[in-house]
Amino acid sequence: MQLTIKIKHNMNKQQIIDALKQSKHNKVWIAVTDIDGRPLSKLIHRDKVLSAIESNGISYSSGIFAVDIANNMYTNTDLCGWHKGFPNLYVQIDLESFRQIPWNDDMPFFLADMSQQNDDISQVCPRSLLKRIVQKYTEKGYTPIFSQEYEWFNFVGTPQELQTQDFQNLTPLTQGSDVYSMLKPALYQNYFNALFDQLEGFGIPLECLHTEYGAGLYEAAIQHTDVVTAADRATLFKTGVKQIAYQHGLTASFIAKLSETMIGCGGHLHQNVYSGENNLFFDSNKPHNISDFMQSYIAGQLKCLPDIMPMFAPVVNSYKRLHPYSVAPINSTWGLDNRTCAVRTLTESPESARIEHRVAGSDMNPYLAISACLAAGLYGIENNLNLANIAPIEGNAYEHAQTLPNNLQIATERMKHSDIAKELFGEVFVDHFVKTREWEWEQYDEEQLDWELKRYFESV
Repeated sequence: MQLTIKIKHNMNKQQIIDALKQSKHNKVWIAVTDIDGRPLSKLIHRDKVLSAIESNGISYSSGIFAVDIANNMYTNTDLCGWHKGFPNLYVQIDLESFRQIPWNDDMPFFLADMSQQNDDISQVCPRSLLKRIVQKYTEKGYTPIFSQEYEWFNFVGTPQELQTQDFQNLTPLTQGSDVYSMLKPALYQNYFNALFDQLEGFGIPLECLHTEYGAGLYEAAIQHTDVVTAADRATLFKTGVKQIAYQHGLTASFIAKLSETMIGCGGHLHQNVYSGENNLFFDSNKPHNISDFMQSYIAGQLKCLPDIMPMFAPVVNSYKRLHPYSVAPINSTWGLDNRTCAVRTLTESPESARIEHRVAGSDMNPYLAISACLAAGLYGIENNLNLANIAPIEGNAYEHAQTLPNNLQIATERMKHSDIAKELFGEVFVDHFVKTREWEWEQYDEEQLDWELKRYFESV
């Protein structure tokens, strides 16, 4: 993973404004990401967008942070909800997020957030939270670089058709568990190629795309870049894949665990930190080339991980993926190129030295998961933590005791009472986020066998 400059649209503010004025479209998509990582969008007239760029921004109902993943209003949150009357809030358009949607006639698109504000409700905006944590790195002269991998299932049929089947007896895009197959993608070659090409046209360049170990299962690795752009790409990747699938009569699902008999879907986070052109994770004079800086960063992540699990595993279904012999971790461990651990280190060269955080599933909110990685890593750096008493796991980490919470209720309760979580993200965010996870657990109907499929199949 080499240091790369953010891949921008190479346009300044005036050039973007001119491009909008000259666009063949009189409308623009604007999206704000909610607490579950969904881009909540409006199609807005171009003139209103141009005005918003020079003013307070775009108005949204504060309900965007008071609605759950099934589009029901929380009744247990203090910051926003029925008791507040859902007043307007204003989000600011981030011009650096400008892109066009290739599968929608190059319609202009922007992301927006509340990072220019400092009131309580702005504290729970996921994209704004990430920007605040990145700023702490910037002030120290550090540049974190991230990329993300996604695994997801693809099925024949539209979402409406699958819903009428109650998500039972689904037809996967391909049969069998052919990893890295060159044969199976040919069955839906236009879709496979469209993913690679149209996502790149949408500002989400892929490093690779291939079949994975499961019927209809694909994996994609997104190219690495600066943190906010990486989170934008990861968030819009899921929406982009789903929309492209629609156009091919298919449905893509990022549910973390589809069934007990099928492999889970990960959302692994690759990360390192630079100072100038120097990868701070690499030191050829240290064992395994792991620098003192990298030790502290890893130690911080391992210490904080059990206290902030809902940031990586946010819904009931997330924890079904985290079990022994699932290629997903069950304990707060690290290892040298060891895929059974929570943190996998790769330090062969200064260009590629990085860690892979393997806890997050494909259902997480990238802004929150990346915020959690960064905040925990900084915690380790600022507290001079090290790995002196935490040996890397050799071999099978599943042979060690489970140390991570094994369901959403336990994970949320731990985060609720965690001083570390409040130190990392602030009390306002933790209080609101914890209440949303408590709500999510309360909705869980264990006796309804298809509850998780109906709730998460397309929404995560």
